[in-house]
Amino acid sequence: MTTLAASLDQSQRWRAVVAASIGNALEWFDFVVYGFFAVTMAKLFFPTGNETVSLLVTLASFGVPYFMRPLGAIVLGSYADTHGRKAALMLTIGLMMAGTAVIAVAPTFASIGLLAPILVVSARMVQGFSAGGEFGSATAFLAEQNPQRRGFFASWQFASQGLTTILATAFGATLAATLTTEQMESWGWRVPFIFGLLIGPVAYYIRRHLDETMEFQATQTSKAPLREVLADGKARLLVALGTVVLSTVATYTVLFMPTYATRNLGLPASGSYLASLLTGAIQLALIPVVGAFTDRHGRLPIGCAAATAMLLAVYPMFAWLAAVPTLQTLLIVQAIIGVLAACYLGGLPALMSELFPTRMRTTGLAISYSLGVMAFGSFAPFINASLIEVTGSKLAPSFYLMLAAAISLAALLAARRLGMR
Repeated sequence: MTTLAASLDQSQRWRAVVAASIGNALEWFDFVVYGFFAVTMAKLFFPTGNETVSLLVTLASFGVPYFMRPLGAIVLGSYADTHGRKAALMLTIGLMMAGTAVIAVAPTFASIGLLAPILVVSARMVQGFSAGGEFGSATAFLAEQNPQRRGFFASWQFASQGLTTILATAFGATLAATLTTEQMESWGWRVPFIFGLLIGPVAYYIRRHLDETMEFQATQTSKAPLREVLADGKARLLVALGTVVLSTVATYTVLFMPTYATRNLGLPASGSYLASLLTGAIQLALIPVVGAFTDRHGRLPIGCAAATAMLLAVYPMFAWLAAVPTLQTLLIVQAIIGVLAACYLGGLPALMSELFPTRMRTTGLAISYSLGVMAFGSFAPFINASLIEVTGSKLAPSFYLMLAAAISLAALLAARRLGMR
């Protein structure tokens, strides 16, 4: 009976990984696709008569929904801590599907004028609200599957984002290689959004048939988790927010790379997408391995080493890429960024989860992550593009990554003082 029970527990945990990962991947898929098709979206929804200005406006609209994330984090994070992780996960996937549906069928500026960008931005604000609760709910749900293997199970939060990168870049590379510019602007850009919309019901169905985590069921819920976090967990909230900075800037720098490679390095779009595809594959494969490693050897040593390596290596890598702008160089640079990011991301969800007690875990996770992403990640593509325009330097994206690495390294050192290992 004990063996059977253990087998059932293991099966339930893997179902939980699949459910959280597929839904989380879908949540981020729509965000990543929007960034990858920024140039096309600029022409169709934000025409200004100037190509650079249109792109900057589109990248700015990429960041606007992130201001909805803190609100989503507060509302949905508190909901998850009072009503359960499962209930929150079902709600977030429903909201994301609604936002995706609007974008998938939205008429362009040429058809309905100013209403077109208003529709797109409104839909992305709904997605932002949903994503604000998704990270905290999914991370808490995964982290609570097995406290002894918290690093491994929680790592699937970011590993599933690697799956997102693979799916989104696969669409980008395939469409760029097979469609003409006219076909892409006519209907090609809608294909990945329609795909995401079709996968949504599958993710909802799987999440609906999950069991609530034992750790949550065994905890006396807080009547006011937000108040508790703000009253008793401010230091932990700030540390968690600081650790998020490098993860979000690295993620959205990878998102910006296809645009950077085509506009600033003169590389073909299909090859640029291939480099991002490689990064996603590395993260999907390596992040769970690193997460399991942190269960045995601690979260902080690996995170500090990865942040330090990123701080020291990113400028020389971009200098090499700018000096030798070939597809081979791009592949090597993004592969190294993928490995360093995976080493940093592997133990991060578990570390953040362990900063907060179970009764307010989702709220703390959601708020710290959403604020970190809003402040540092949401406008990362816009900041990178602007830095390149202002400085005239193709190395500008490395400046922002170095700043992010320094901030997160300081946060990890502060986490040690709070008893993290």
